[in-house]
Amino acid sequence: MELFRDPLNEMEALTTLQRLAWGLSEVSKSTGLSIAFLRAEVRAGRLPVRRFGRRVLVRDEDLKAYLSSGSERAIKTRHRAF
Repeated sequence: MELFRDPLNEMEALTTLQRLAWGLSEVSKSTGLSIAFLRAEVRAGRLPVRRFGRRVLVRDEDLKAYLSSGSERAIKTRHRAF
């Protein structure tokens, strides 16, 4: 293929691919949420993960859904406190 004969084009192709899954440390770094908090969310069943041996991965679509519903959960929790 001509596309991959140039290393720059190969790198562009690799960087434009959509990410399928993230490790918890990657989620932590990109969101600012601690790994301990993310593990607690996994244990509580609020953050779905896939396990591959010792590796725990969060699918990209699950992460997006979790992050979009996070503020809704916080609002519901705040309303219950009053």
